[in-house]
Amino acid sequence: MTHPVLAAQGAVANEVVETTTGAIGVAWLIPVLPLLGFLLVLALTKTLRERAATVAIAMSALSFVLSLVVFVQVLGDPATHIRPLPTWIEVGPLSVTFSLLVDQLTAVMLLVVTGVGLLVHIYSLGYMHGDLRFERFFAYLNLFLASMLILVLGENLLTLFLGWELVGLSSYLLIGFWFEKAEYAVAAKKAFITNRVGDVSFMIAMFLAFSLFGSLSFTEILPAADTVGGATALALVLLLMGGAAAKSAQIPLYVWLPDAMAGPTPVSALIHAATMVTAGVYLMVRMSPVVVQSYDSMVVIAWIGALTALIAALIAIRQDDIKKILAYSTVSQLGFMFIGVGVGAFREGIFHLVTHAFFKGLLFLAAGSVMHAMANRTDAWQMGGLRKAMPITFWTSAVAVLAISGVPPFAGFFSKDQILTEAYLHGFGAVWAVGLFAAILTAFYMSRWFFLIFLGKPRYGPDVHPHESPPSMTVPLIVLGVLSAIGGLALNPVHHGPLYNFLEPATASVDALGLEPAGGFTEPILIPIAIVAALLGIGLAYLAYVRRDVSQGRMAEPIRGTGAELLERKFYVDELYETVFVRAGGRIADAFVWVDTRVIDGAVNGAGAATMAAGRATRRVQTGLVRGYVAAFVAGALVLVVVLILQVR
Repeated sequence: MTHPVLAAQGAVANEVVETTTGAIGVAWLIPVLPLLGFLLVLALTKTLRERAATVAIAMSALSFVLSLVVFVQVLGDPATHIRPLPTWIEVGPLSVTFSLLVDQLTAVMLLVVTGVGLLVHIYSLGYMHGDLRFERFFAYLNLFLASMLILVLGENLLTLFLGWELVGLSSYLLIGFWFEKAEYAVAAKKAFITNRVGDVSFMIAMFLAFSLFGSLSFTEILPAADTVGGATALALVLLLMGGAAAKSAQIPLYVWLPDAMAGPTPVSALIHAATMVTAGVYLMVRMSPVVVQSYDSMVVIAWIGALTALIAALIAIRQDDIKKILAYSTVSQLGFMFIGVGVGAFREGIFHLVTHAFFKGLLFLAAGSVMHAMANRTDAWQMGGLRKAMPITFWTSAVAVLAISGVPPFAGFFSKDQILTEAYLHGFGAVWAVGLFAAILTAFYMSRWFFLIFLGKPRYGPDVHPHESPPSMTVPLIVLGVLSAIGGLALNPVHHGPLYNFLEPATASVDALGLEPAGGFTEPILIPIAIVAALLGIGLAYLAYVRRDVSQGRMAEPIRGTGAELLERKFYVDELYETVFVRAGGRIADAFVWVDTRVIDGAVNGAGAATMAAGRATRRVQTGLVRGYVAAFVAGALVLVVVLILQVR
């Protein structure tokens, strides 16, 4: 089957209007408020002390309220709104402004970022209480929130990239917040450096986009997307995907995200649920009119997502740290979002981004609640039987596990099932099969996480006294629990539901590609298959970790053998990168240093030394005596006379 280049496909479908009134007129305050909170808390740390949290939470709450009002305005006026702001770069044909773009996609992302961000701020009030750098933590949270909001609201690729880089800085500060521990500092550096690799790809993509469209503005690039095709479109999309793969932790650049859970748990919830890791998905959906110009690039993206979902799910099966399991789960779920992007299910990908923010934020906050009760222990094999001691955490965690496993009517079922359904109906049968297997694994390892923590007999010592967390921590759990339970049903129970229809003007369509189903299955058949997959994974985990006696701790682990060790060591990817990029790269760098210091510097220094030696030798003839200069002149004249006589002969 051939896949023609789309004609005017996926351009900004809305009328583009400049808006300076209403909620959109003051939308610039949405990122400015948390940025102001960051500056105030950082400047007045000693004055504010405990009140620093109040300032940070207030700024987050105001941003959320403004985002909600903006959402309501977009709901009533579906045009693409441009809030004009001053120019910050103007060089020749390049003109970049701070202007904001507000459409349906922006409105959804604003609510996700500010909503989950506010809950994380509130949760941190109890979790970080008593920390020596309590005030600074809230300052960094506000900076993180402001950075992501700049990214989401940017009207052009460069403004988006500004937020992109600020998010990277914020993640570095928060992942390494407890930098006294070497592994935390190393994790922060790993995240920072890995993301710089993707940033190079993103920057090259911007150079290419400017050369193609003469602008970096979305309102000029997206309507002209159909003018680019073939190898050029493929190159542009894959370069953008390079940046997205680093930010959203896709193979081969996913290695930083599991280590990012080293920071405080609220940071993990913020990074893994609503901010940094969703940036790559947002970028690709924002650029979806360009993505659909290259079917080959869509195939590549779909397979990157599918393989990432599978590999991360396999690794998660054999992890014992309750936060690391969730970290690999995030990598896997992001893979499902990129499957959505690759198969042309852009709205389904954003839908899963929204529901994932609910249940993954809940899971990380629940993990933090467990750690709070277990004296910061994170080994699932040293827990067990926490159901009675932590009823709120138990029930909210149960909701989150059912949601991520894809059990109806919880949120994850609707979003993940729609991605897999679209993959099959758009002809990506193999991708669907891999995704379905990853879904079974997801239900298995998340049920394992839940069973080992909350069910069975206690496996912790008498020195631990588990207890429920304070209201500042449990209230966010309850809110996210409700959203994880009913969010999918309320937002998009079936294709063409409210969220699906709302996002339609802001995303591209693949109708013109003429994609056909991979086989004879229809949606009424695919849905039960997805449900059976979820129940199968949960059932296998129940047999392995509830019906069996696991009171002996890790020795009772049923997953054993060489394969289990391979999963536990994460397919030795970190070791491979250590060997290739750190050790071999270090030796190559040392070789270049030798060439630089011995050859290049040696040549330069040698030329200088030779000049000085020649100077020392020749300066002896400069005696300052006239008779010597006359004698030299006469000698030179005699030599010339001799030369002339010889030439005449």
